[in-house]
Amino acid sequence: MASSTESTTGELLHIQKYWANMRRNSPIYEFLLSDISLVSASKGVVTARLNVKPCHLNSKGTLHGTVSACLTDWAGGLAIATYGREKTGVSTDIHTTFISTAKEGDVLEIEGRADKVGGTLAFTSVEIRKVEEDGAGSVVSMGSHTKYVKQ
Repeated sequence: MASSTESTTGELLHIQKYWANMRRNSPIYEFLLSDISLVSASKGVVTARLNVKPCHLNSKGTLHGTVSACLTDWAGGLAIATYGREKTGVSTDIHTTFISTAKEGDVLEIEGRADKVGGTLAFTSVEIRKVEEDGAGSVVSMGSHTKYVKQ
């Protein structure tokens, strides 16, 4: 039996490979998420970090809602991929709740969770937090994402 460290390492490698293939085929992901870094992956959970740059901002100089929705889509799909899948289905429903905001220079931590991956549908949840110096971070947005995964 593999240790949880080996399992986490194997899942992270799978997710890194999956993300590399995915971004080659998605101009919007390449534009918005080219600098995102995958921090960890284990079965059902993916964590990543993103430095907020000018391309992520709205006309008021704060994080654009489209970025939060994009991150909900992206992290939900990657959480499904932690189950060893090469395809993570198509979106059927996505919701994003905006709680606070971020500005240029802030670092966001994104956690995607596959709450249930069934034979037909997968349900995911995503939390986006600002990383603070003391380690505690305020929640920027929360999302849910349902995907049709039947292959």
